[in-house]
Amino acid sequence: MNPLKTFEKLSAEKQERITRVAVEEFSRNGFHGTSTNTIVDRLGIAKGSIFKYFGDKNGLFRFIFTMSLEKVKSYLREVRDRTESESLFVRLEETLRAGVRFVNKHPSLYRLYLRVMFERQIPHRDEILIALRKYSHDYLKSLLKTARERGEIRSDVDLDMAGFVLDAVMDRFLQAQAIQHLDAGLGLYGISSEDAEPWITFLVKSLRGGLEAHPVQPK
Repeated sequence: MNPLKTFEKLSAEKQERITRVAVEEFSRNGFHGTSTNTIVDRLGIAKGSIFKYFGDKNGLFRFIFTMSLEKVKSYLREVRDRTESESLFVRLEETLRAGVRFVNKHPSLYRLYLRVMFERQIPHRDEILIALRKYSHDYLKSLLKTARERGEIRSDVDLDMAGFVLDAVMDRFLQAQAIQHLDAGLGLYGISSEDAEPWITFLVKSLRGGLEAHPVQPK
């Protein structure tokens, strides 16, 4: 979702301020609980400006969610490119670390994602989530494909199924850091990057046990 040209003509500082306030309001109150009046009051601009920049509240929401998704993609691309010569299991560890950093550095953006996950009335929710899950699955599947070509994982591993499992584990791990009742008293809620390390090591070790190629032992 691209904003209207009137928004693109604004200064970078004003664009950033509008985006930040919108993210804060939508992540705090959800789509239906967010008032454009509150947003424009915080920004000190005319209410008509939102419609001039984004068409309507739906357009504003889709813009900030698309912007948030691009930030996530940027994190994943950085991990993919930086770890290109590493094993799959190092790359998975680095992907999890990037996820923890993202949740800690951009809490409002991550809460926005959770709003879409759990609020069924958000416009175009299914379309948004399908695109997000597909990107995550394709990213993980590309790592698995490279690992199989290198002989790091078993040749009989179904890449689609394995990608689904990896995505599910990673997503649940990050959700527990931001939603207290998903923590189950394990200390994941609000966890720091340092304290997340034992969890990352354990999760990847567990995944490794089901994926790694083992040399055939002579009889």
